[in-house]
Amino acid sequence: MSDRLPHEKGFHISWDQIHRDSRALAWRLDGQGPKDTGWRAVVAITRGGLAPAMIVARELDIRTVDTVSVKSYHHQSQGEAELLKAPDAAMMGDGEGILVIDDLVDTGKTLELVRNMYPKAHFATVYAKPKGRPLVDTFITEVSQDTWIFFPWDMALQYVEPYRGTD
Repeated sequence: MSDRLPHEKGFHISWDQIHRDSRALAWRLDGQGPKDTGWRAVVAITRGGLAPAMIVARELDIRTVDTVSVKSYHHQSQGEAELLKAPDAAMMGDGEGILVIDDLVDTGKTLELVRNMYPKAHFATVYAKPKGRPLVDTFITEVSQDTWIFFPWDMALQYVEPYRGTD
């Protein structure tokens, strides 16, 4: 067991890096959708999946974009995944042809919740940790389980608390 705090083994991601890695994710996903129709829509897991989903949708020319809102983190500690908002049910069906995007799969709690809702969707993340990796179909970079990823929306020259709380 390490006495290290989450931020002490940090992987700092810049806006340029998340853009490059999200484009790489799009390239990996290109042509991987259903053969007859391709990807029907992109669904971003909020909040972290919003930026990567926008980039993937742009790169793959997917115009239908929705969100699924799941809360599992409370600042830097993870709890049970809680569904806050589901995407359009008529569009989703069982998930066939839907590309679900998140920034990171950590323990897999979030993806497990969404995958149970849409078992035929394709799940893609930019980054993956070992515990959550079995729940993601496509990812770009694997990091160790004890690495804390600092995304650019969480960072300034130093850590900046969100204006409205820490959830």
